[in-house]
Order: sequence, then C-alpha cells, then structure tokens
Amino acid sequence: MSDESCDPSSDLSAVTARDDAVRGVPSNGLVLVSTPIGNLADMSLRAVATLRAADLVLCEDTRTTAHLLRAHGISARTAPLHDHNEAARIPELLEILRAGRLVALVSDAGTPLVSDPGYRLVRAALAEGLPVHGIPGANAAVLALTLSGLPPHPFLFLGFPPPRAGARRTAFATLRAAERGGLTATLIWYEAPHRLAETLTDMVELFGDRPAAVARELTKRFEEVRRGSLAELATHYAGHPPRGEITLLLGPPSNERPSEDELDVRLRAALATHSLKQAVADVAAQTGLPRRQVYARALAIEK
Repeated sequence: MSDESCDPSSDLSAVTARDDAVRGVPSNGLVLVSTPIGNLADMSLRAVATLRAADLVLCEDTRTTAHLLRAHGISARTAPLHDHNEAARIPELLEILRAGRLVALVSDAGTPLVSDPGYRLVRAALAEGLPVHGIPGANAAVLALTLSGLPPHPFLFLGFPPPRAGARRTAFATLRAAERGGLTATLIWYEAPHRLAETLTDMVELFGDRPAAVARELTKRFEEVRRGSLAELATHYAGHPPRGEITLLLGPPSNERPSEDELDVRLRAALATHSLKQAVADVAAQTGLPRRQVYARALAIEK
C-alpha cells in the first residue's frame, strides 16, 4: 500500500524528529526563540520543545504569545518584556539566569531582536558570561528578499524608516550618498501600512525610479508580493491603501549615468514642486551626478 499512514516507519520518523528536537533544547540560559510571522504551522519542533521546557517565556505581548502557546499545546509561565520595561527588568532576569534557569525570549512574530525588543537583555547576559542560545525560524525580511526577484546578496536591513517626513528623507539621502560612495545592496525596511504610499513617494524622489517590491501579509491568507518600479508601486498604493504587515525592498542602483535628456526631465519635474536648492539636492541624490553639474544644468533650465 502507498498510504504512509499505514507505514510504521512514518510514525518512527515522527518520534525520532521529536526526540531530536528535545535533545536540542538548551538546559539553561537565555534562548531566543523564533516564532511564525503569520502561519502558526511554521513553528519548528525544537521551538515548541524549548518553550515547553522553559522556566519563563518573555513576550513582547503576552496576549499574542498566549494564542501561539495554546495552538501548540504549550503550558508555560509568561511575562512581558518590551521597549518600555526591558531596562528595568534586566537585574531580575539576570538573577534568574544565574540560578541556572532556562528563560526563553520571543517577539510577537519572527526572530527576536530584529526590529523587536531584547537587545539590551542579550548584551547584559553576554557581559556576565551567561549562556545565550538561539532557535532559528521565520523572518519577514529574509522571506520577502527571497520572493522579491531582487538581488539576494548583499542586502542591508534597515528596520523601520523614520515616521516623520523630514527625518525619513534625510535618512534616504544619507543612504543615497552611501550608494554614490560605493554601497551596492538590496535595501530592506519594514513599514506601517498607513505610511507606505508616502514613503514610496519619498523614495522615488531620493533614489530615482528603480526596481522595488512590496511584500504584504507574508505566510498569511492574503499574502501579496507586488514587484515593479518605485514609481509604479507609489502610484498603486496611493490609490489602494494597504493593510497588514509590510516589508519594503529596493533594488541596488544601476551603474548607468542618466543621459542629458533624462537629467533635464528629472530637473524640470523637481523644479515644478521644489526650490532650486532642494531640486538640485534631490536630483543629484537620484542620479549620483556631482551636485555642481546638476546645479549648472538647473540654472540653465530656469533661464
């Protein structure tokens, strides 16, 4: 018969996998446990075994983690650890770790510390020579990168862009300057859905129109990966406000310098809505051309 459910070896394989997972559980120390980013079935066997064995599970949000624990039949003591209480809790947690306990740290979704709390606790534990372990698993930035169609390496993960427009544009201009200095990588950010269209518009102005992708609700029911140029994506999301968790990716810059006609088109568009100084700065950032050259051309266009 071909039905694996009737094959004793399939049960044996499952038991062996569970045994291997249990054997891979640390006996003490701080363990960073990656959790699913949407689909609860993406929880690894070793992650489940580790959370079952933990004396304490530190959570970004205990309500979110409670749902995950129930789904996998895990009964564990939980406590909150987030940006607002992390520093105050470190002395108490170090005492627990010194006593030889196993403390697990999870975030609401994905790999702990990646745009989530826990870095200060990890640094404090390492400074005292206490064991720190990790259980690998889901990560939205890496999954989005593999699905984007953009060059997979090198890549640079940058967390969330600044929420305020001025600071965000400054951060993008700094990155564009780094690209002019030789940085060539696919850039990755997380972004709030209500800021996505505005962020994409800023990116078109500062980086120029180049390949990009927006990954939304990865591993969930309404998963979407939209690929295109920055301008196309900005236009789409301006008219179709997104929902859910967003990962934004920008392909590396082209080595090609713009033609004189293309430079003129960029400058005319920038001058229509910006001051001469701002237009020159934006177009120089977009194209990688020397600011002096762009300024001279802008003056000629204005005359």
